[in-house]
Amino acid sequence: MADMRLVIVGAAGRMGQALVRAIADRDGAVVCGAVERQGSPLLGKDIGELAGTGPSGILVCDDPLAAFAKADGVIDFTSPAVSVEFAALTAQMGLVHVIGTTGLEVQHESSIARAAERATIIKSGNMSLGVNLLSVLVQQAAKALEAADWDIEVLEMHHKHKVDAPSGTAYLLAKAAAQGRDIDLESHAVRVRDGQTGPREPGTIGFATLRGGSVVGEHSVILAGEGETVELTHRALDRTIFARGAIKAALWGQGRKPGLYSMLDVLGLS
Repeated sequence: MADMRLVIVGAAGRMGQALVRAIADRDGAVVCGAVERQGSPLLGKDIGELAGTGPSGILVCDDPLAAFAKADGVIDFTSPAVSVEFAALTAQMGLVHVIGTTGLEVQHESSIARAAERATIIKSGNMSLGVNLLSVLVQQAAKALEAADWDIEVLEMHHKHKVDAPSGTAYLLAKAAAQGRDIDLESHAVRVRDGQTGPREPGTIGFATLRGGSVVGEHSVILAGEGETVELTHRALDRTIFARGAIKAALWGQGRKPGLYSMLDVLGLS
C-alpha cells in the first residue's frame, strides 16, 4: 500500500514541527503539504529544514485548499475557528482529518460533527496513547468509588504559553469521570474557587489549573475519600507522544467510512 499523504496545518509551530519529525521516523506516512496562517514569516520556507529533518522540497504555504487537494489526510493542532474551517474543507474532499485542537466550544463541536457526515474525523483533547488509556481507568475508578464517599478533582499543569484552561486533556479526563458516575459534566463541574466558597458540594468534579515554565503537560485525577486518596497521573515529557498518537490516528482512519471518532476508537477501547 502506498504511503498515506498527510498535510500538517500549523506546520511551523512547535507541534507542527514535532509532527514532521515523527512522520519522518514512521513507515506508512509522508508529509505532502505544510500550511500556516496568512502573513506568517515562515511562508515559503522548506518544512523539512524548519523541523530539522533536512530539505524536503515542501514549502510552507497559506493555501489549504491547494495543499489538501494532494492529500489523503490532514493533521490539525490549531485553534477552534481554524479547525472548524478545515473540517468543512476535509468534508468537501472526503479526507481523513485528525483534530488535536483544544478549547473547542459547543458551536465548534457541532460544526465538526456536521463535517464528520462526509469526512473521517478523529478528534481528541489529547492524542497521547497513555492519556487515553488513563481516561478509561478514570471512568472505571469513578464508577467503582461511590460519589457519596469519594470526591473527584482534576489537576493539570502546562507551560506558560498555553492559552486555554482547563486543558482539553483535563476536560477529557473529567468527562470520563462523569461518564463513570453517569452524570452530566457541565452541571457538576466546578472550574473556579475563590473567596468564601463554603463546603465542597457533594458529587461535583473540580478543576485546578496551573501554568508556568516549559511543562509539556501533567494531569492527575484525584479521588479523595475519608482517610485515603487515589491518584491517577500522566506526565508528558515530550510533544512527540502527541505527534505519534496523531499519526497512528490518521493511519487508522485511512479507508474508514465518514464519522466522528475518538482515540478510544483508534485504540479499541471505546
